[in-house]
Amino acid sequence: MIGGVLQIVGLLVGGVGMIGTSAVTGMPQWRVSAFIENNIIVFETIWEGLWMHCIRQANIRMQCKVYDSVLALSTDLQASRGLMCAGSVLSLLAFMVAIAGMKCTRCVRSSWQAKGYVILTAGLLFILSGAVELITVSWVANSIISDFYNPAVNVAQKRELGEALYLGWAASFCLIAAGTIFCCFFRCCEKTRSYGYSAPTHCSTDIQHLHRKTESSYSKSQYV
Repeated sequence: MIGGVLQIVGLLVGGVGMIGTSAVTGMPQWRVSAFIENNIIVFETIWEGLWMHCIRQANIRMQCKVYDSVLALSTDLQASRGLMCAGSVLSLLAFMVAIAGMKCTRCVRSSWQAKGYVILTAGLLFILSGAVELITVSWVANSIISDFYNPAVNVAQKRELGEALYLGWAASFCLIAAGTIFCCFFRCCEKTRSYGYSAPTHCSTDIQHLHRKTESSYSKSQYV
């Protein structure tokens, strides 16, 4: 009962992380325009994402344009494209493998031990996808902070952390948490299975000892 609840919780947390990872990959709010010095009245906001950049004017009108070339992006955003796509694919694969290994599903027609290894695989994939996303988001955030405090960078080119980065951190923690839950579930099942195997062996040893003792008593009575 507890194992089934633990699997459902891990699947839900992993599903939230998977959806969050896909949303972060497509969101344009990775870099947000920073307003410093004498910029008191703000008329427009600039968003820069992995696939497009948007300009929002006075909270009324927003225009978005897809990048004409990958070379127009900075180095960190170019690498982030591939890493976030890989993280999204890994999280989706981990979610599907986790569904196949659930106790309530019959996708894998084999023993519970085989399903345990399927759950372990799903947990490792969740942790890997979460680590990839965490590294990507942290890398971009570090680049934004470094440029912000760099006096050589023009004020108009300085950016702040966007909402996509915060959502990316939350999604990566969900993926890692889901993977940890599935790995812990596999570990608990292995301990329970080992205890279950050792108990019958002990009982069978006692039965054999009792059987031998009974035979020896019968043999002595026959001699008497």
